[in-house]
Amino acid sequence: MLDVKPLRYFVTLAETRHFGRAAARLNLSQPPLSRQLAALEASLGVTLIERSPRSVTLTAAGERFYADAKAILASIEQAARQARAAAVGDSGQLTIGFTMCAAYSVLPAYARAYGDAYPDVTLNLREVVSNDLAPQVQSGQIDAAIMFPGAPDKALDTRAIFTEPLCVALSRNHPLARARRLDVARLAREPFVMASEAVAPSLRATIVDHCARGGFAPDVRFEVQLQQTVLSLVDEGVGIALVPKSMSRAQLAGVVFKPLADAPLISQMLVWSPANRNPCLARFLALAN
Repeated sequence: MLDVKPLRYFVTLAETRHFGRAAARLNLSQPPLSRQLAALEASLGVTLIERSPRSVTLTAAGERFYADAKAILASIEQAARQARAAAVGDSGQLTIGFTMCAAYSVLPAYARAYGDAYPDVTLNLREVVSNDLAPQVQSGQIDAAIMFPGAPDKALDTRAIFTEPLCVALSRNHPLARARRLDVARLAREPFVMASEAVAPSLRATIVDHCARGGFAPDVRFEVQLQQTVLSLVDEGVGIALVPKSMSRAQLAGVVFKPLADAPLISQMLVWSPANRNPCLARFLALAN
């Protein structure tokens, strides 16, 4: 392996902003860490950090070098992973990020099919907040993601792999819980629990647009990051939610799921970087069509 130790030391220090904590994370004592950082600054001819008794502050040069060093380390990690996969053929590692909705829809079948086809590949599955998935694909932290549509990124490729209607999630004790199907207009006076726009913009927009067609803007009482949290709050009876139908598989005892009249559709996308040369990814893309 290439000697990336100085970069790794600097990135750890930049993230902890403290020599003691950085040394502990790296399983070092502070003196060799300090010497490595001083040598790195000398080799670059710039000051990267400003030291104080209690903390570390990055200079402007340090902030720039931190961003680049993180990208370099991610690229090296990906290069090493790809080299190992290429050397052994059908073995290697593949990391797929996903949202909770994917866990209740397409992900289990994909994982089973891929595992059956490539038993010597280590398949790492990471549940990630929706708005963090595309950046992690771009940086190489994960090889591909299953996520809701987001803002277009020309550097990434996408493919729609699953489409489903929204449904209404209600507390079992809610007066509307006995309805067979609900028109969105009947929800106009209800408090909503909803994923924030920053976390899932396409899902949020679909819900808001459908409510607008029903003649109202949703009264959003709680904004959260995870669909599991949405259902937990619905379970407590503090609000209702429009969620992808696959979330009904969560089977919370206190939550019922009702069909929504003229329900809008929400898609899940497979997202990957065409610059990613992991051969395991190519096989996964061929399978997930």
